[in-house]
Amino acid sequence: MLKTLFELLRSVTITSGEPLQGVRALWTGVGAQLARDVPFSAICWTTLEPLRRGFTQILGSDTSAVTVLGSNFSAGVIAGSIAAAATCPLDVAKTRRQIQDPSKVLMKTNTSRVLSQIWREGGFSGLFMGVVPRVGRAGPSVGIVVSFYEVVKYALHKAHDAS
Repeated sequence: MLKTLFELLRSVTITSGEPLQGVRALWTGVGAQLARDVPFSAICWTTLEPLRRGFTQILGSDTSAVTVLGSNFSAGVIAGSIAAAATCPLDVAKTRRQIQDPSKVLMKTNTSRVLSQIWREGGFSGLFMGVVPRVGRAGPSVGIVVSFYEVVKYALHKAHDAS
């Protein structure tokens, strides 16, 4: 694995012609990734709990695995979808940063410059390019993760209480 990593770094250096480019290429877009993931998590988790409480009230006070699954999956899908849609421009910028050709673009490009460039080239629709597939993936993913965690937690509590 280490040999493959060094071969990769050497090939990036040879292609770009800059010695530090190889190592830096591994971190291209990390700032944009964090700029997307931190707001995504903040929006998702602050939205999730009120939605979960609301769905639990709608489904009734009778706690069962079905109500835990239903309320958590529904809340997760909605919270994940809202967070994915809201952070879509940052995802577009992250993707642009990660796929840029290092031999043609300076590594000094930052996320705000990339967002400005996307706005100039495509306007509002450019910033939200790919929002439907992103929401279609992120919403159900959050719903599955949250509901699985909560159902397992519920089952473990039930098993512990029964013993």
